[in-house]
Amino acid sequence: MDLGISGRTAVVCASTSGLGEATARALAAEGVRTVVSGRRGATAQAIAAELPEAVGVEVDLTATDGPGRLVDAAVAAFGPVDILVLNSGGPPPSVAAEISDEEVLSAVNTLVLAQRRLVSLTLPGMRERAWGRVLAIGSSGVVAPIAGLALSNVGRAALGGYLKTLSAEVAADGVTVNMLLPGRIATARTDAVDRSIAEREGVDVADVAARGAASVPVGRYGRPDEFGAVAAFLCSEAASYVTGTATRCDGGAVPSL
Repeated sequence: MDLGISGRTAVVCASTSGLGEATARALAAEGVRTVVSGRRGATAQAIAAELPEAVGVEVDLTATDGPGRLVDAAVAAFGPVDILVLNSGGPPPSVAAEISDEEVLSAVNTLVLAQRRLVSLTLPGMRERAWGRVLAIGSSGVVAPIAGLALSNVGRAALGGYLKTLSAEVAADGVTVNMLLPGRIATARTDAVDRSIAEREGVDVADVAARGAASVPVGRYGRPDEFGAVAAFLCSEAASYVTGTATRCDGGAVPSL
């Protein structure tokens, strides 16, 4: 299938590893001019060097001027941003009964405020050009809160509410807004969560991973490239009638429609 996005410009946040990197690579494979970004500038540049038409940008999106610097770098390299992929590292594992105000505010700053700033900088141009894609990489915790990830559950659900509201406001302008919710995908983040569970329960991390894989109907953790392929589709011309959704890429793990 021709996704119809060759020559478009995409900013992919937190794309120096994991799901962000997989998404950047999938978009680049479709001919998208891709901005790889993250706090590790050398890694962002190294990944960009492997892609057909890409640049790497070092940026901390939680800094007040971070979103603006990232968008400015994208425009300087490739022109107006057509595709915005929102992504960020998750807060540390946490228990709801024990989280503090400071931790909640930090999670919201990381998972909501930075994303809103990026949207505010790129959305006006998308609406003027009558074409745009906003895709947020979230978590299955948006639809089924995950035990031990209270801060992530709070922040990502708040972002979901914002994006769902936004999607209806801009749909008639040719801009789609969606979330893509990973389940257990084999990334460093998943490894870290498994290690945290193993430490809390006093068991071997391999046992936790085996238990996690067994809980997925597909019977395994997903591959990052499988996730990236779905992300690229949701950013495509082919998906122009898909908006306001929270699409799961989880091997069937969440037991609801």
